[in-house]
Amino acid sequence: MAQPVVGFVGLDEVSLELAASLVQSGYSVQAFETSSQLMDDFSKLGGNMCANLMETKQGVSALVTLISHVDQINDLFYGDEGVVKGLSKDVVLIVHSTILPAHIQRLEKSIIDQIESIVDIYPLKSVSEVSNGKIMIISSGQPESTTRAQPFLSAMGEKVFFFEGEIGAGSKSKMVIELLEGIHFVASLEAMSLGVQAGIHPWIVYDIVSNAAGNSWVFKNYLSDLLKGNQSTPHLLGAFNQNLGIVLEMAKSLIFPLPLLTIAHQQILAGLSHSMKDEDATLLKAWEELSGVNVNDAANANVYNPEELAIHLSTKSKIAKRIGFIGLGAMGFGMATHLLKSNFTVLGYDVYKPTLSRFENEGGIGGSSPAEVSKDVDVMVVMVTNEYQAESVLYGDNGAVAALPAGATIILSSTVSPAFVSQLERRLQNEQKNLKLVDAPVSGGVKRAADGTLTIMASGADEALEHAGLVLSALSEKLYIINGGCGAGSGVKMVNQLLAGVHIASAAEAMAFGARLGLNTRLLFDVITNSAGTSWMFENRGPHMVESDYTPLSALDIFVKDLGIVSRESSSRRVPLHVSNVAHQLFVSGSAAGWGRIDDSAVVKVYETLTGVKVEGKPRALSKESVLRSLPPEWPMDPIEDIISLTQKSLKTLVALDDDPTGTQTVHDIDVLTEWSIESLIEQFRKRPKCFFILTNSRSLSSEKASALIKEICSNLSAAAKTVDNTDYTVVLRGDSTLRGHFPEEADAAVSVLGPVDAWIICPFFLQGGRYTIGDIHYVADSDRLIPAGETEFAKDASFGYKSSNLREWVEEKTGGRIPANSVKSISIQLLRKGGPEAVCERLCSLEKGSTCVVNAASERDMAVFAAGMIKAELKGKSFLCRTAASFVSTRVGIIPKAPLMPSDLMVSKERVGGLIVVGSYVPKTTKQVDELLLQRGHALKRIEVSVDKISMKSIEEREEVINQAADIADVYLRSGKDTLVMTSRQLVVGKTAAESLEINFKVSSALVEIVRRITTRPRYILAKGGITSSDLATKALEAKRAKVVGQALAGVPLWQLGPESRHPGVPYIVFPGNVGDSSAVAEVVKHWAHPGRLSTKEILHNAEKGGYAVGAFNVYNLEGVEAVVAAAEEQRSPAILQIHPSAFKQGGAPLVACCISAAEQASVSDAWEL
Repeated sequence: MAQPVVGFVGLDEVSLELAASLVQSGYSVQAFETSSQLMDDFSKLGGNMCANLMETKQGVSALVTLISHVDQINDLFYGDEGVVKGLSKDVVLIVHSTILPAHIQRLEKSIIDQIESIVDIYPLKSVSEVSNGKIMIISSGQPESTTRAQPFLSAMGEKVFFFEGEIGAGSKSKMVIELLEGIHFVASLEAMSLGVQAGIHPWIVYDIVSNAAGNSWVFKNYLSDLLKGNQSTPHLLGAFNQNLGIVLEMAKSLIFPLPLLTIAHQQILAGLSHSMKDEDATLLKAWEELSGVNVNDAANANVYNPEELAIHLSTKSKIAKRIGFIGLGAMGFGMATHLLKSNFTVLGYDVYKPTLSRFENEGGIGGSSPAEVSKDVDVMVVMVTNEYQAESVLYGDNGAVAALPAGATIILSSTVSPAFVSQLERRLQNEQKNLKLVDAPVSGGVKRAADGTLTIMASGADEALEHAGLVLSALSEKLYIINGGCGAGSGVKMVNQLLAGVHIASAAEAMAFGARLGLNTRLLFDVITNSAGTSWMFENRGPHMVESDYTPLSALDIFVKDLGIVSRESSSRRVPLHVSNVAHQLFVSGSAAGWGRIDDSAVVKVYETLTGVKVEGKPRALSKESVLRSLPPEWPMDPIEDIISLTQKSLKTLVALDDDPTGTQTVHDIDVLTEWSIESLIEQFRKRPKCFFILTNSRSLSSEKASALIKEICSNLSAAAKTVDNTDYTVVLRGDSTLRGHFPEEADAAVSVLGPVDAWIICPFFLQGGRYTIGDIHYVADSDRLIPAGETEFAKDASFGYKSSNLREWVEEKTGGRIPANSVKSISIQLLRKGGPEAVCERLCSLEKGSTCVVNAASERDMAVFAAGMIKAELKGKSFLCRTAASFVSTRVGIIPKAPLMPSDLMVSKERVGGLIVVGSYVPKTTKQVDELLLQRGHALKRIEVSVDKISMKSIEEREEVINQAADIADVYLRSGKDTLVMTSRQLVVGKTAAESLEINFKVSSALVEIVRRITTRPRYILAKGGITSSDLATKALEAKRAKVVGQALAGVPLWQLGPESRHPGVPYIVFPGNVGDSSAVAEVVKHWAHPGRLSTKEILHNAEKGGYAVGAFNVYNLEGVEAVVAAAEEQRSPAILQIHPSAFKQGGAPLVACCISAAEQASVSDAWEL
């Protein structure tokens, strides 16, 4: 096959990198450029040099055209030798430019009749840790165009971001990135100036902030050069001035306010003006002229190492066992409970009594006032919100200072001004009790507080630090001892908060401006996090803005306070801080609008309110049809017969550990065990099955319990297999196709028992649920669109949430960086469809031992090709541990799909009882499905709604009352023949932590279990909606130890028959996953399984003719005859027709007719009667 050809019209340094990547990916590349040096470099990369533009266009599939300036457009595109002349309509035209969007859009309109597919690109180097230095590409165009351009762009760059719609997104994104760079640059200089004026060495500020929440790419990468005097002032400021001027002109044309950028631009203009007077002046010198702060001399002064001082302190720390703790808010509670875990005795106080009760439940000693928790303590930690509260708890009524014993040490961890700390130290000295003070503000957030991994910046007298050392060390991962006495630690924290606040406000300005430019803000967020415009706060708070989720993790009013401290200190120290003060006013505006108590990211609402834009981003979606059509043709041969043959040859039993019951979505005639004693496993292995499932339901457990469970099961499997002739088996961890669950904990647990494997395989493809993995990105289908999994409702799961859609990055995210994304390998769709099973086998055999590999798939054939290749690799001695969705399991053992089952396929009893439908799943999809069920079938259903609040948050008595009432009513409805819906209320109740959310889930699930357990009527069928719900009902309420998967009730919806030991042997059990099906799916299944009512004689005979069986018609003369016919029909499971002979009617009359009607209605088979 001939190599596809890509042409380049015009080259620059970035174009050379794009061309090199294409060559390495197997493309033939040709170019025309007037610079001989660039053409020589291009030739060395393996490119073909062309003599002119016309030659460059020949035979190309795509043409990359570089536009450096708007004046080039006419000469380059129009005329006899222009790009468009003679170019085939099906060539993809890729415009490489960052000129203003309007010019690119005019170009597109002028040539769209001649070229069908046009996209623009802005290539730049990524700065993310994973892809640092590699090319990423921002592209835009119509869906059809971006789909056709995708293969070429994916070969050019490490990451490609597609904005669907009009072209120009590259230059728009560039403007937003430059906006952030400009604001961050000036804010970095302001922060350094304030730090120096507060007496903090510039290099100490740099080292600490670079590892804290105030960090940004600009701060980390520009400030070090500035402090060394390495920056060329006119060049850098000139570039900033030009770029920011363009952004401001665009904002002006859109009538969009950019207050932070405007003031930053003015500062840059002032610096540029100073630098012009002295061309030899460094940028730092120019800034010193503006700020009046001599940063340069401070940077050249002797510097010490704050971390070394902390290490030295640990060797001299005094023992402190009894700790007082005032302020058990979000941060304080975590800190105090961590001290308890570190074997300190902790006395705690908080004004909010429920929090105090929680603290006591954790093992702490609660106190009724600050004074009470101050008696006889060695160290007192104060972690309140502000200076006013600190003053109150220390010196107010029942204050701590009066009650503290002589010699005690106070650790003040609140964010307060350096001046307040200095003054407090003097007041404590005047108490004449040898009370010591350590100034120790913290950074890191709630989770780090609870884990004892905070960053702490501590300062104070040596004696005070020695007394507090053990406590500080227990609470911190990074402990910095700042010289300069009390107030120095708060000085560093103040500088950090200056930057953190500006970065949140600038994120708001950038995202709002991006929304005004018409960019998809979700995609823009991803772009910026990989660019020089990123910051710690942007990456942390940006998702809140995009999701419009202002649940207060850190309230907006905190930055009104913290930037207020910055503003006061700048005034008292006479340091002009223009950008910081404008940021402060934005937070003040947000507070004045009533948003002070919601999340600080709500500062973006200031821009939304002023301008009318909405920053909340719609999920990025691709056209499913276009994406699937753009893929290569499938592997031509169906490997399923080879898989069946290879499976028989390997003689391995596949054991699927299913973290909820929905993993049986694609199999049939397979056993499911709900308990895993060695005896049960021995019995199962003796059957020599090709596959069986073990229902672990581990998704409902904490990670620790899930890991312990997997270890137990794997140990039992090993013991059982050895007993049965050393049976060979392989374990698959069947997980959620939307990436929720305990990964990597379960995989780690399995390997710890089963031993090391050659590779972990990650394969979440699941066709029936609309889950596709393409280009390593996992998608969830929504109608005709593909949405990246990280942008769906599933990624927001309270217990198993995640951000990454790229599976390699998802692995890094879930492993906490233990497995870096760049080390994760992948099996591409191109390899599956062009190389087949042999290529898969070769790829798997080439993996380094201990690798992690993700599998792309967009069809069942792809899955079969991978499975066949994997089996071949296993036969060569390779071993794998797979974390997969349901599709892999059925394909791996060669199960051929069959059509969904209907009640008639199972000869389900037609007894006049209702079916039981139980809904516990909370995903939005389930709520939509329940709404549709009630809309379509509400007339035929009885509905019982169980209050989640009452069963999870109220007293035991209220919970029991709700459970008993629901069970009693359900019994009545079922006995009367009504299908009955038992559902939890649809308002989701979540905890403050993932563990609390799991606990609430447990309470809800256990309540549903109790309701079903107390229902005495045997239902006609049971439908359980949601993975955890269906597992708990099967194992706990129905007491099933095993079941047979007989097939599916609907594509992706498993249908079981419960084992003989269960409470309802043989009853059809429909396991309906929470994340499967469209909005009418549940209604469709319930309609199929609803009691059909009585059939007419005509319908009975029609069904018999269609089914090829006979129906008996019997003359009956009396009640005994009726009973005999019905009994025989039920015994044979066959319909029957009751006929009343005219002579019998004369004798028996109406009573005989009533008898026939009653018998027909109550029979468990279809009976009809006739006169």
